[in-house]
Parts: sequence; C-alpha cells; structure tokens
Amino acid sequence: MGAVLHLRAAGGALFLAALAGVAQAMSLAWPGSGAPQWWLQIVSLAVFARLLCQPISWRRAALWGWVFATAWLAATFWWLFISMHTYAGLAAPLAAAAVLALALFLGSYYAVVSGLFRAFAPVHKAWAALFFAACWLFAELARGTWWTGFPWGAGGYAHVEGPLAALARWVGVYGIGAVAAALAMGLAQLHLQDLRRTRTWVLVAALALLLAAAHGQRACALGALDGVPGCARSVAGTEGGAQAAGGVSLALLQGNIPQDEKFQPGTGVALALRWYGESLRSAQAALVVAPETAIPLLPQQLIPGYLEGIAAHFTQGAQAGLLGIPLGDADLGYTNSALGFAPGQAAPYRYDKHHLVPFGEFIPPFFRWFTEMMNIPLGDFSRGAVPQPSFAWAGQRFAPNICYEDLFGEELAARFADAAQAPTVFVNLSNIAWFGDTLAIDQHLQISRMRALEFERPMVRATNTGATAIIDYRGVVTHQLPRFTRGVLYGAVQGRGMNAAQDGDQRTPYARWAARWGLAPLWFAAVLVLLWTCVARPGRDQGVR
Repeated sequence: MGAVLHLRAAGGALFLAALAGVAQAMSLAWPGSGAPQWWLQIVSLAVFARLLCQPISWRRAALWGWVFATAWLAATFWWLFISMHTYAGLAAPLAAAAVLALALFLGSYYAVVSGLFRAFAPVHKAWAALFFAACWLFAELARGTWWTGFPWGAGGYAHVEGPLAALARWVGVYGIGAVAAALAMGLAQLHLQDLRRTRTWVLVAALALLLAAAHGQRACALGALDGVPGCARSVAGTEGGAQAAGGVSLALLQGNIPQDEKFQPGTGVALALRWYGESLRSAQAALVVAPETAIPLLPQQLIPGYLEGIAAHFTQGAQAGLLGIPLGDADLGYTNSALGFAPGQAAPYRYDKHHLVPFGEFIPPFFRWFTEMMNIPLGDFSRGAVPQPSFAWAGQRFAPNICYEDLFGEELAARFADAAQAPTVFVNLSNIAWFGDTLAIDQHLQISRMRALEFERPMVRATNTGATAIIDYRGVVTHQLPRFTRGVLYGAVQGRGMNAAQDGDQRTPYARWAARWGLAPLWFAAVLVLLWTCVARPGRDQGVR
C-alpha cells in the first residue's frame, strides 16, 4: 500500500510540474488576447519551486525539472509544427516528434540545474532563493547561447508589463528572469507560520516598496523627457535615459502573402512583386519599410529595371525606403538582407542578417538529411557581421534586425559600443507567416517590446502577416495593423539618443555593459553563486536530501 501511495504521489508531482510548465508558457502570451501575465509567470514558477523544496533526491528533482521545462517549452513553441508540417511538408508524426525532441533537449538544461539545486540547496531561505535564481539564470543563458541559442519563451518576457519591467534597462531580460526566479522561490518557501511573523510582512512590505519605487522612478524619469508635470528633468545619460531626437513619419508595409505561395513563381512571387513595388512607390511617409524577403527573388532573377526603379524612386525623391530581399549567388553565398535607399546615396545601404535560424536559414552539421525531407527555399544562408552600421536618414540612425534576431539583445547591444553611433531606432523586418495565426505573433511582439525597454529605443516592425507595429521607447505599442490583412501602417517614431556629442552618453546601463562584455557579467554572477553554494555550502542542512 505504501508503494502504491508513493507512486501516486510521484505521478501527481509530475502532473503538477507539467501543469505549471504549461502555465509558464501561457504567462508569456495569454491565449486569446496575447497579453503577457507577469504574475502568472512568478506563480507558475513558484509552484514548481515548491516541488523542489520537498525532501526528494536530486535525481527526482532533475526529472521534475525536465518535465516542467519540456511542458513549458513545448507549449511555448508548438507552432514550429505548422512550419515543418503545413509549409515544409514534413510528415505530421515527424514534425510533432521534432518539436518534442527540441523541447526535451532544451529542457535538459533545467533538469540539470533542478538536480543541482536539490543536491546543494541551503536551508537559509534567502540564500536558497538566491541559489535558485542563479541556477535558473544559468539554464536560461545556456539555452539562449549554446548551439547558436534558442531563447524564445524566456521567462523574463512575461515582464514587459508589471513592476519588474523597470529592471530591463539595468539587467535585461535574463536579469529580470533571475529576479523573478528568486521571488518565486521566496514565495514557494512561505509556510503558514511564516505569515504569522512580523519579520515576514516587513520583508514583503520592503520588497513591495522597492519594486514600486523602481517602477515609479522609471515612469517619472521617462515622463520627465516628455514634459510630464511633477517629474524633474534628469541629466542625459543618468536615470532619465536618452533624450528625444525628433520624429519621423513611417509607412510599414504588410503584404499578407500566403506562406505556401510566397516563393511560387505563378502566385505569391508575382503578387509580392506587384503589391510591394506599387506600395513602396505610393506610400506617403519619410521612411517606407517592407518586411523580410518582401522581394522574394534575388536581384539577378528580377525583371530588368525592377529594383533599379525602386532605387530611383527613393534616391531621386524626398523619401527613404528599407526593404527585405535575399542577395548573393552560388559562388559568394546567399544572405538574408535588407537594402536601404535614400536621397543622394551613392550606393544602397545593406544589412545582412547575422543570427540565422537553424534548419530554416542554415543547416547544422549532420542534419542535412533532415532538411532534405522538407521543402524550404533558400535554406542555407551566410552570416552577416556583428555589429553592422545603421541606416542614416532624417537625422536618425535606423538599426535593422531581421526575423528573430531581436531575441538576441546582447548582439543588438554590440551596436551601442560607440555612443556617438548608437542606434536611435530599431527596425525589425519579419516573416513569421511560417507559423500561421498563432501566439507566435504575440510572443514575437513581446520580445520586441523587451528590446525597447532594455535600450530605451523605439522598435518598429514591418512583417508579412503580423505583428506590424510601432513600439515606443517605453515598450508601449502605439500603432498596430490587424494581423493577416494587407495594408500599410502609418505612424511616426520618436528616435532617442541622436546627439551624444552634445547631450552626453545616452545609453542605458544595460546597453553600456552588454556592448562591452555581452552576457559575461550575468554568466559570472550565476557561476559565482553556484560555485560558492556548492563548495562553501553556506547554511546547508547536511541531513536534507
């Protein structure tokens, strides 16, 4: 009977871990609204952390961590199934198995740190929360950087709204995730008797005041730049962030070309060339932006004079254009690129995508057999450099990034190494029609909002099917086009940090340290706490396993 009850308890814990993992995924973009739920991210992680607080072996903790993370990740990027099965033609069982295999592989990082936490967990609650945060930070960093990195669905993205959003300009998305993990473990360790202690409520009140102060400081500092009464204007380069650099009118094109027709000569290609060609010429704005591979052919494959006509329209007029197009040839290699045209240019601006999508844009070693089972056009690109110059126009420095490059804030930060040349506006050109009308669109929007918070720079997005949007430097979506519609989004963007020589260093703290060291400070902090806890074992109860 005892063995049966033990098995039932173990099965219930596995089910609870999986349920908490699904809730973690839902916190990133709530089904239906697509809105992030910061509180759910902390609560769902706290439920899992509570499981780790039980007197269990490190092996069982690792298993529960694997189940939690696999459920979380599979529920986050399940839409990869659509790209592989619906559009790339991979058999449904193989596509489902591929998504699960990816979630299992990435979930193994969290299995390792869950086992590590249980093996060396300190009894002191504050240190245990810090240790858990370091474990979680290590796993998040590993997932986001190793094997080219796939950080989609990191827990910090649930906090583009809420009290922890104020930390973005200081520690970035991974730092926010670590703070959320510490809060989750602190919540998980609360017992009924703790609620009866004055010290507990003093700590809760102090934490609440600290978060409220951080949120209020950020709101007031940014509000001061907009002339909000009651907020004293701060000195550029300190708490106030970057000064405004003027507004530019925008026209963001959303062609809504069906993905299964996008690269078909008789249907999607002809439609894209006609609609984008006409829209680039007719849009009335200082900057017109067309999304990733808006022109779905290489320049040498286009009708003679097509690209030259678009270039002449902008170089000889009063507008600038930025459009996505593949470039290169079989000898030099192909690139997923953006071309920029502006009045008076001697040559087009060019940006080549650096962070390529595995299987979609490059073939990992030993996996050519897998890509040959799918129908993916132009599936082996060359990488662009890091960093690359911005597109200068209308007193702004527009910094393009293509598709999911905006997940890698540390790579975008490389463009801030020189304050005088730092971007004033980010421009994301995307085509995630590969994933259908799913939460992938909402998740990607939250990712772009986080980059805006980290750098306090606007992020404008031109996409094929959505979300085409304008995000201001506070991470607020000010304009958005309905998804899966064909149209032009008109609006204006207020650049930030143009006059570094006059106003001083206007980069956020995160932009400054990430530009210099990348993610190394976060790696160092995580490893330092892990090593100190595992070697020195502060406050560890030798009897708990």
